[in-house]
Amino acid sequence: MEKISIIIPVYYNQDNLLPLYADLKTKVLDVLACDYEIIFVDDGSGDRSYEVMTQLAQIDPHILTLKLSRNFGEHAAILAGLSRCTGTCAIRKAADLQDPSELVLEMFDRYKAGNKVVLAVREGRDEPAYQKFASSLYTLTMRKLALPNMPKGGFDCFLIDRQVIDILNEMKEKNTSLMAQILWCGFKTDNVYYQRQKRRIGKSRWTVQKKVKLFIDSLLGFSYFPVRFISVVGFLYFLGSMIWMLGIFIDSLMNRITVEGYTSLMMMLLMTFGVTMLSLGILGEYLWRMFDATRKRPPFIIE
Repeated sequence: MEKISIIIPVYYNQDNLLPLYADLKTKVLDVLACDYEIIFVDDGSGDRSYEVMTQLAQIDPHILTLKLSRNFGEHAAILAGLSRCTGTCAIRKAADLQDPSELVLEMFDRYKAGNKVVLAVREGRDEPAYQKFASSLYTLTMRKLALPNMPKGGFDCFLIDRQVIDILNEMKEKNTSLMAQILWCGFKTDNVYYQRQKRRIGKSRWTVQKKVKLFIDSLLGFSYFPVRFISVVGFLYFLGSMIWMLGIFIDSLMNRITVEGYTSLMMMLLMTFGVTMLSLGILGEYLWRMFDATRKRPPFIIE
């Protein structure tokens, strides 16, 4: 018999959980024609989130609560939920009430139609312009440089089949993007579209620093562009230096060498050092990720 696992990562969402459960109960759980479980994963919240989660678990026996030992990041929290879920499919649901609960039913219908992956794609979003720009830039970059099958509107909410769940649990990758891993798997996928609502309760903890890390992790983990970029820039600098050396050689033969040229020489040196440091930084990002992977530390710890 089919069973849905609804995984909800929680990070400073104490005021959202009760309205979220009430919304899910009315619009989804009471109309589902199959078994279900809800897995709340506390990702190291410093508020009363876990206390509220345990209260809900006492009300509904279908609720399972997990508490991570510290904040490991949203994708690690989702992976923790996937490692404990028992459903034939799993749905990631945000705790901030910005995604309509009805998406669960719509995605489940697409899943029963034979799709192993169903993505809830943002058709629009009632958020500030800078957030829309950052999201569009991330999506466009991934489509062009890493994952051509990334939806244009991007996605946070998704449904995956048990086979995909098992594959993600086997990967156990760190410093990566769980959404990008799902796209990389390449299973039959369908999309549902929705309007992302403005957050009305609580404050978002999705900081600029976390967004930048996700961008770097996604680009380095699923694209060879950074390494290819170093090669192209290195070749262009080599070509430019050969042309400059030829010009200097010709000037020396024609006795046109003077002591002038300090400005151009310093500009060239500074640019060269800048490119060198940029190249070392990109290689360092790869090396750090390789080192982090070889230590085989778990991507999350359940307390």
